[in-house]
Amino acid sequence: MTTVTQHALKHVRLQLARSKAFPNGSASHGYDLVAPLDKNGHIDVELWRKHREACRVRRFWENEDDAVGHLVHKPGGAEHARWAFEYGPGADEDDEAGFRLGVHTFSPGEYVSIKDHGSELHTFVVTSVEAVEIAELRDMFSA
Repeated sequence: MTTVTQHALKHVRLQLARSKAFPNGSASHGYDLVAPLDKNGHIDVELWRKHREACRVRRFWENEDDAVGHLVHKPGGAEHARWAFEYGPGADEDDEAGFRLGVHTFSPGEYVSIKDHGSELHTFVVTSVEAVEIAELRDMFSA
C-alpha cells in the first residue's frame, strides 16, 4: 500500500444518536467504518476504487452478533450514486444503505443516517475519526 493510502484511510466510529427509543443515544449500537476520506472529511471515491478491499465495516448491535462487511459504492450518476454496507459475498441488494453519505462530512459531532436491512432509518453521531494502518485492519475486522 502507498503512504497516501495509509494516511487517507480513516477509522470512523458511529454510535446511535438520540432517538425516542434511546433518549441518550447508545454506545452499544453502531458501526466501525474504514473509508478513504479527503481533507474535508468526505469519502474519496477515487481512492475507494483503488483500495475497496480495505474499506470495511463492522456493525455492532447490543444482543446481536457483529456483522462484518464492505463499504460499497452503487452506480447511478453523480447525484444518484449511493454508499452502502454489504455483509455477504455477491449480495444483489444493499444490506444497509447510507443516506447521502457521499456529501456528509465525517468528523466528530457530525450526524449521518443509515437505513438498516429492515428499511428503518437510524441516525448516528460520528464519535471519532482516526488514521488507520493497513496492518490494524486484520484485528479490527476479524469475525
